[in-house]
Amino acid sequence: MNEETKSAFYEQPHPYISLFIKMLTISAFTFGGGFVIISMMRRTFAQKLKWLEDQEVLDMTAIAQSAPGALGVNSAIIFGYQIAGLPGVAVSLTATVIPPLVILSVLAFFYQQFISDPIAQIVMQVLRAGVAAVIVDVVIDLASNVIKSKDILNLVLMITAFLALVVFKVSSLLIILAALVIGILPIGRKES
Repeated sequence: MNEETKSAFYEQPHPYISLFIKMLTISAFTFGGGFVIISMMRRTFAQKLKWLEDQEVLDMTAIAQSAPGALGVNSAIIFGYQIAGLPGVAVSLTATVIPPLVILSVLAFFYQQFISDPIAQIVMQVLRAGVAAVIVDVVIDLASNVIKSKDILNLVLMITAFLALVVFKVSSLLIILAALVIGILPIGRKES
């Protein structure tokens, strides 16, 4: 986090309360998993509030995807830390897990009634369509950032990973591990 983005966060009247409310809102109103929540975090924290840079979001997304666990929770930890250190992690993580915890607890209690309700089934179908659209939007954003970087290695990795996953049905875990190994090796790395 550079000084400009750091000062944008701490200039808030109550920065941690603001972070909590933003994360709680994002978590409560994003359905469909980690990519949807990452898209909302990017729009909120990088584009709207300017607490993060777009490149930071791309890097943090890659780290969150590579770590075990739920992508939304991993992202909350990384975003919270990048924005406000360890207190930011505690605030972000708490705010991110509250909505699913409450919603899933209620759904679990009423599961039998919910699963057999035709209106609930229609709602789930509509949510799936909306989630698919948001995921496509995130993929386009991430791919366009890689393309804009004009880094040949990253472009080749992106295309190769896509083909390996879609055409050859290679496990996403193997693709992530291969990308990690390639990232560690000094192949094509630019000198600073």
